[in-house]
Amino acid sequence: MANFAPVDQQPIAARTLLGHPRGLFLLFFTELWERFSYYGMRAILVFYLTKHFLLSTGSAFAIYGTYTSLIYLTPVIGGYLADHFLGARKAVLVGGIFIAIGHLLIALLEGPAGQQGLYLNGFYLGLAAIVIGTGFLKANISVLVGQLYARDDIRRDPAFSIFYMGINTGAWLGPIVIGILGETVGWSYGFGAAGVGMLIGLGIFILFRRELNGVGTLPEQPRVSGDASRGRSHETFIYLGAIVAIGVVWYLIRSQGAVGVLLVAFSALTVAYIVYRSVWTLPPVERDRVFAAMFLIALSPLFWALFEQAGSSLNVFTDQRVDRTLFGWTVPASVFQSVNSAFIILLAPVFAGLWTWLARRRAEPSVPLKFGIGLCLVGLGFLVLVGGVAPGTALTPAVFIILLYLLHSMAELCFSPIGLSSMTRLSVGSMTGLMMGTWFLATSAGNFVAALIAQATGGQNAGPDTILIVYSRIGWSAVIAGGLVALVSPWVVRLMHLDALTRSPPPAAR
Repeated sequence: MANFAPVDQQPIAARTLLGHPRGLFLLFFTELWERFSYYGMRAILVFYLTKHFLLSTGSAFAIYGTYTSLIYLTPVIGGYLADHFLGARKAVLVGGIFIAIGHLLIALLEGPAGQQGLYLNGFYLGLAAIVIGTGFLKANISVLVGQLYARDDIRRDPAFSIFYMGINTGAWLGPIVIGILGETVGWSYGFGAAGVGMLIGLGIFILFRRELNGVGTLPEQPRVSGDASRGRSHETFIYLGAIVAIGVVWYLIRSQGAVGVLLVAFSALTVAYIVYRSVWTLPPVERDRVFAAMFLIALSPLFWALFEQAGSSLNVFTDQRVDRTLFGWTVPASVFQSVNSAFIILLAPVFAGLWTWLARRRAEPSVPLKFGIGLCLVGLGFLVLVGGVAPGTALTPAVFIILLYLLHSMAELCFSPIGLSSMTRLSVGSMTGLMMGTWFLATSAGNFVAALIAQATGGQNAGPDTILIVYSRIGWSAVIAGGLVALVSPWVVRLMHLDALTRSPPPAAR
């Protein structure tokens, strides 16, 4: 790996853009292109498996679910390696390289339609490289954003809002560009565009790395004879280990059962350790806050299991049963994957302003109540779609799938950013990283359950009403669960001890 230190020894702290360090916008565009590649490829993944390799929808949903589960599981390991051995900057760079290789490998190994064997295994290998690369990049690029600012810098929250817009801009553009290329020109063009997008992000990251002003590197330690060579050997071992890990992930992607066992075991051990730490090492108030955070985490798999139908069963439903004609042109089904991000871009400032307006009037919903609202909205989205399905063989008007994504986007704004903020707010300093990792672990579990729900819909292998029955059941289940969460939210708020939290010293004092 290239050593960036000599370039970044020159301080550039005075260089700002729109009142923020220029490094923020470097990370904005790097993440934009990484999310472009991820969400664009995700939009055509199921279609590639069913229409090119001619797999059943059940098999395609299983592969999709195991892949997205691993995407959210590996950042826990990547964050640890960056914290102790690489630094966030090198982790982001090596992650981007693996991601680009994965996309380009898939593009180059498309093969003739219907032929599996070597070509399908090459596809799995490309997915595995993307999983390992995302493990290095996903958590650590957010770490770099935070390191650009002091803990008490009032620009931190606005900075993450700007960064979040980069994420959703990439997630909006990716399905449009990659979806149209993949479905209308050729699958290899779509996957190739995803790889080129990641290469653009890497190029931006390398060319403008000076704007990071030295952040993202490990602190210099006193050197003794042999320290430098040991440091280099650690890095070499990590990179070689990452290559070996691609083989492990290649196997896991092909084995939904193995991933399920891994998630259950890892989740059980993690929860047991958190409970042990909370009961035996924390004072009562901090213990209660951790338990409140665990309650929120427990809701995460349910939410993401429903929300992540977007890339699997909802994608197939849109392709087969939605009228996608616009001015005589049939819009590729994968393009509808961009609707969620478009709504997030439009609605995020509205929700931020709404919470502020309500807070000033002491009427802002509590965190658990927001989670309950989010669950109700995600369930309502499915019920609206079921209610709008055209009878018989007629195609469903596209407005109903768009309404579903509108309600799901509103649900996401009540759930995802609120959850991330709560993990850092409710955790004690020695457990913040662990709680954040557990949040992503719950997200991984939600993606796994999403695959099971998608498989229950049956795709084209089931009766025409099977998917509607499943959507109706999960819709009502989510609405009922959201109502129950709303009922118990006052008890959870008491566990959060917000009055004592307000009187606690600010993080900058630590």
